[in-house]
Amino acid sequence: MDLLSNLPDEVRCHILSFLTTKEAALTSVLSKKWRNLFALVPNLDVDDSEFLHPEEGKRERDGILESFMGFVDMVLALQGNSPIHKFSLKCKDGVCEARLNRWICQVLQRGVSNLDLSIDIRDAYLPQEMFVSKTLVNLKLASACGIHWWTGAEGTCLPVLKSLCVLSGRIFCDDKLQVMLPACFPVLEDLRMANMEWIDSDETVSSATLTNLLISGFPPENLKSISFDAPNLISLFYSDFVAEDYPLVNMKNLSQARIVLRANDDQIKRLRGPNNVLLEDDVVHHFGNVVKLMNGIQNVRELHLCPDTLEVLSLCCESLPVFNNVKTLGIYSEEVRGWQAVPALLRNCPHLEILTFEGLVHYVTDKCGDACSCIYRKDKGSSLTTSPVKVVKVRGFGVTMKELHMVEHFLDYFPCLKEMNLYIEEHTLTQLGKNPQVSEILEMIEEYKELYSCKVRLYVSHTLTTQSPFGI
Repeated sequence: MDLLSNLPDEVRCHILSFLTTKEAALTSVLSKKWRNLFALVPNLDVDDSEFLHPEEGKRERDGILESFMGFVDMVLALQGNSPIHKFSLKCKDGVCEARLNRWICQVLQRGVSNLDLSIDIRDAYLPQEMFVSKTLVNLKLASACGIHWWTGAEGTCLPVLKSLCVLSGRIFCDDKLQVMLPACFPVLEDLRMANMEWIDSDETVSSATLTNLLISGFPPENLKSISFDAPNLISLFYSDFVAEDYPLVNMKNLSQARIVLRANDDQIKRLRGPNNVLLEDDVVHHFGNVVKLMNGIQNVRELHLCPDTLEVLSLCCESLPVFNNVKTLGIYSEEVRGWQAVPALLRNCPHLEILTFEGLVHYVTDKCGDACSCIYRKDKGSSLTTSPVKVVKVRGFGVTMKELHMVEHFLDYFPCLKEMNLYIEEHTLTQLGKNPQVSEILEMIEEYKELYSCKVRLYVSHTLTTQSPFGI
């Protein structure tokens, strides 16, 4: 007996909702009970790559794309006006823009609440109806070719939208976020916008309802000032070139922050030089205003800083706020970026418990202070001896003697240290092969387990991490 076929239609539809629309459609051949049952499923998931898979070059054959578009037309026609919960569509160049917009309008008319569009079609303009929907709760737009927000952006009105995610090569919008957010998205809680092309030199991200914010600016660095007025924000991921000013930063409930302040190599070089070599109109003079941003996020419990951010903060080490709530601090390192701000950060996190390093190798300057062991100092380890850090995690450990000396430095000078966890990627060990120094370093790590009272652990990761922690 076919147990599945004897289940009620509602149950079988629920089962089909976990499949892609193409897979659900294939069940029509099972029996009469299954014929066109997929048309009743309230979730549609259509992917042209799956439809054209697996033959290479199949996409370019005559009639193939028309067959895909005809399939989507047929599915929507079979469903008629039945309610739809989620519509997910992935398609590339070659799909007719007029038909694409008709599909979107059809699901909008049927009350779709979750719309996920991944559209790699050049110069495609999405329909106005999508920007004035009264049913959309979650909206995700992705495109490698760029997203054109409705040209009448000021007329956008999505009264029940709670989550907006726009991931694109570029985002084109003809209005300011300061105007759009409170007026167009009155209940928005989660906003993610990657590669935002700022239309004005001064911007404000203002919303009383936002709890999660990811925002990434698109080069060139044309933004002079940006303000954040989001008193209920809990999580922030902010990535952009350093602005000249941060006039208002109101994020008093912020719990987690990842800050990626980018600067070019020439600016970094001038940052490291004496102040008297900077011209009066040099934009680097304004980098000190970053302290306003740091003041506005000082209530965070978890703080992650990228390599460029550490360099920029070197201009305001003396004026950094005290991060009384920070329990976890993440330091991300690059060989061409320095640690000048690390000693000040350790001093200004009086309740720090977990310190995470993504790599230890950094650009060595005499301003790194005693946070590292790269340069001999009489006050060696002084900023570490006052830190209450209990756990140190070193990810991306490269198994070099320089890194090992830094690990030993931490073991010697963090007085409250309970755990030292080193993470090595398996491919790193494979690439180093039978290098005798690697064996020596691994043996020394084993010796540390006996020499130090804290637990020293070595972990080997079997999966290659290809995405930066600050990637979007």
